[in-house]
Amino acid sequence: MYTLVAIAGLGILCLIAEIFNLRKAIVPITILGLLGSLVLNVADYGKTLSYFNNMIITDTFSVAFTSLFIILAIFLIALTPVVHKEHKAKISDFVAIKLFLLTGAIAMVTFGNLAMFFLGIEILSISLYVLAASEPKNLKSNEAGMKYFLMGAFASGIILFGIALIYGAIGSFDTGVIYGALLENNNVPGWFFIGIVMLTIGLLFKIAAVPFHFWAPDVYEGSPTLTTATMSTLTKVAAMASFFKLMTTLNRTVPGSYITIISIVAILSMTVGNIMALRQNSVKRMLAYSGISHAGFMLMVFFSPTFTAGTLFYYAAAYTLAGIASFAVVLFVCTNKENEDVYNFNGLGKTNPLMAGILTCSLLSMAGIPIFSGFFAKFFLFHQVFSSGHVAIVIVAIINSIISLGYYFKLIIAMYTKESTAEKQTVPFTYGAVALIALVLNIAMGLYPSFALELIFR
Repeated sequence: MYTLVAIAGLGILCLIAEIFNLRKAIVPITILGLLGSLVLNVADYGKTLSYFNNMIITDTFSVAFTSLFIILAIFLIALTPVVHKEHKAKISDFVAIKLFLLTGAIAMVTFGNLAMFFLGIEILSISLYVLAASEPKNLKSNEAGMKYFLMGAFASGIILFGIALIYGAIGSFDTGVIYGALLENNNVPGWFFIGIVMLTIGLLFKIAAVPFHFWAPDVYEGSPTLTTATMSTLTKVAAMASFFKLMTTLNRTVPGSYITIISIVAILSMTVGNIMALRQNSVKRMLAYSGISHAGFMLMVFFSPTFTAGTLFYYAAAYTLAGIASFAVVLFVCTNKENEDVYNFNGLGKTNPLMAGILTCSLLSMAGIPIFSGFFAKFFLFHQVFSSGHVAIVIVAIINSIISLGYYFKLIIAMYTKESTAEKQTVPFTYGAVALIALVLNIAMGLYPSFALELIFR
């Protein structure tokens, strides 16, 4: 609760700082404020607290994911001054919007009431609409902003309709009351389950799972690269975590028919995402389809939701840290370039071995190669799903992991086997620091997986 208020207040302070022309202090103070908020959040670990008649609930699940979101936000905000060095007057706006986006993400995992859940989604979504269209002179950015706004508004409408149906069936927005009503009464009106289906569809839009993924590649490619990094990491994981919490909070035992639907969506997301990624020449579109496939992997946690909360957190942390490191390198290579095509990375291994090495390690982590945490994330996930009796989907997931090596190595081969036509560039300190720290955290999680894996159950 106090973490949420602190971050929202920090966003307002950023806007006030612009009035007093304190632009140079905005990013350092914001990062210090986020580190303080992280400490404040960790102080609540191990407690279960409720605020404002159960509107906000703090527990180990929300504390773990909130900590991850804050760490990701620190990385994204640290990159902001370098990315927007040509628009110094707007630094406060970009930082404040990211802080408000973080506020929405935290609300999405700390909700105890469907009204707070929807409020969090809208705060996050509106922030992203602005960031996607934040380059008004860029036609692709305008297109991305409009597409994301239309698809996001459509998904939000479906979610709101689902919440209305659930309220009509139970008479409350409180998730605890809804869960209690389902335990006490087996004759729940049919529109309750229609509401659950509509919530599911809306959230599948938000995580860009097949067949609700069609907006993601165009929006990822057209948006500014830092915004794409935000969508691919913080936003996707926030939507997935809130989806998991929502479904397990409303109903601990997921019906068999629901599992069948999730199975189909997970298989389609993994397969379509990986096959389409093989065909891409744009690195941003490639990473967009990679994100779709990872959404499919993360959906597998629904096969054993009672035991997979820790696995979801571990997978989300491994994926997002590798994603942040990858996008830091993409930002470095493709700044002032017309596009983000693979040929821009030709010879990077010779012109800048450090950044090439970081990108290689990040891609190998996403592919699931040891010693990186991405390998252990998939291993633990597959083991739990296999133990729950879903052998076929584990086989499909392993095949898709092998397919993903094709497009990850496409980029790696370009960096080490092809000649570069670009001149050697000095790496800005921020790009190198963010990429390196994110990768080190990723490897540390791979070396000590039990720390993150058991965080939610301690």
